[in-house]
Order: sequence, then structure tokens, then C-alpha cells
Amino acid sequence: MRVFVAVDFPDGDAKRRVIEVQEALSETGADIKPVEPENLHVTLRFLGEIEKSLVERVKMELSTISFQPFNILFEGVGAFPDLRRINVVWIGIASGNVELLDLYGKINQALARCGLPPERRGFSPHLTVARVRSGRNMERLSKRIMELRGLEIGGFMVDSFRLKRSTLTPRGPIYNTLLEVPALK
Repeated sequence: MRVFVAVDFPDGDAKRRVIEVQEALSETGADIKPVEPENLHVTLRFLGEIEKSLVERVKMELSTISFQPFNILFEGVGAFPDLRRINVVWIGIASGNVELLDLYGKINQALARCGLPPERRGFSPHLTVARVRSGRNMERLSKRIMELRGLEIGGFMVDSFRLKRSTLTPRGPIYNTLLEVPALK
């Protein structure tokens, strides 16, 4: 199974603003694939393809994690790896980073108990909003990202995280929740 751990982006004003950003990016004529609104999430840890038996162990370990609910605020648009060579367009996180990093650490400890080593590249909290498919109109896309770099999006309360299954299809990934871990009440 192809799995990852994430905080899903709930419906509301902030999600509507994210969709507006995606539309503004698409208006550049760049060859991008916006993330479907129902698939918007902050990835905490990508596990990739793992055996179903290990997924059950991961679910058990993740369910032991406790954390307090916290607010997350999104602001600014940027790109990976940089504006000269854009592969991914993201929205940054203005507040909630410390809490996300703490949660990420707890998730890594739980996964280590399952024999899964920590990620080599570390954790850079962000919301992926689009992927670039080709170099078409890259200069216009880069300019639009620069125009949006200080944009305030809004946020939401993080009151759970989820273990998700990702099924790749020609039309894009389909995500299913395997486990939801709620914050402490």
C-alpha cells in the first residue's frame, strides 16, 4: 500500500482562498496540475509503498500519539526547488510550524518503533497547491508566484491527523483515510 500521514485541509474560507490561488496560477497559461480541492493536505510524513501487515503496525503505533489541538495559518506562495526551476507550487505556513514540527517528531518516533527510519530530507511544512508538468509559460508562472508571495490565506484548527492511502490513477491520486488520530479534548 502507498501511504502517508497528513493533516487534511477542511472546507471553509481558507480553502476557497487556496482555490482562488490555484485559479490565479492557472491563468498564467503554465502547464500545471492543481491539487484537487478534496485532496489538499499538509503532508507530515510520506511512507511510500509498505506491506499491509506493516500498515496495521503503523496504525497501532500512530494511535498512541497524543497532542493538543492547535491553529495553523497559511500565508505566501512559493515554489520548490526555486523560481527558476519550478516543480511544485506551495503555500507557506505562517504560524503552527512549531506544533507541526512537534507532531512530526512524535510521528517519527512512532514509525521508528515499526522499524521505519526517519526521512533523510527532513520536514518543511507547506501546502502543495500545484505540480508543474512542463516548462510552458514558466516565466509568467514565476512572476505570478512573486506577486502572491505575501498573500494571507487564513487557517484552521488542527484537531486530528490521518494515515492515508494513495491510489495512483491516470486522472490523479485517490486518497482514503485508514486511521484518524484526534487531538486531546
